Amino acid sequence: MRKILIISLLACMALAAYAEDVVYLTTDQFRERVFDFRASKEWAYKGDKPCVIDFYTTWCGPCKRLAPIMDELSQIYCGEIVFYKVDTERERELAYVFGINSIPQVLYIPVEGKPALLKGLMPKENIVRIIDEFLLKRDAAKTDTKTDTKTNN
Repeated sequence: MRKILIISLLACMALAAYAEDVVYLTTDQFRERVFDFRASKEWAYKGDKPCVIDFYTTWCGPCKRLAPIMDELSQIYCGEIVFYKVDTERERELAYVFGINSIPQVLYIPVEGKPALLKGLMPKENIVRIIDEFLLKRDAAKTDTKTDTKTNN
């Protein structure tokens, strides 16, 4: 029994090492990793995986409720989707470029094609559906399995 517990613990630790956390972006990092809006007006995503960018501020109540959802989804979609956060008060130029005038707003960026910017706090199930259908091009029936794996927020 002890061996099983030790093996289970080691397996969990190994998986945690590969889990991706939400990455906080500055404007310069955005230009390097996502899109250089100063160099080009035509959208050209630089990433090799779809990404989700949460535009937020530290004092925003709905932003605080969205944060744990994004953290959880970054673990669920580890290796498939990159999750970023942008503090609109610190990164004002980036907020201006995307016309962020209310928060939270979430930018969903597929590898190919134009991104979609959606306003407001959405239930986790809606975010999962957007990720599966828009970013990963999966069947809508499969989205339910992602939301059932963890407690709904």
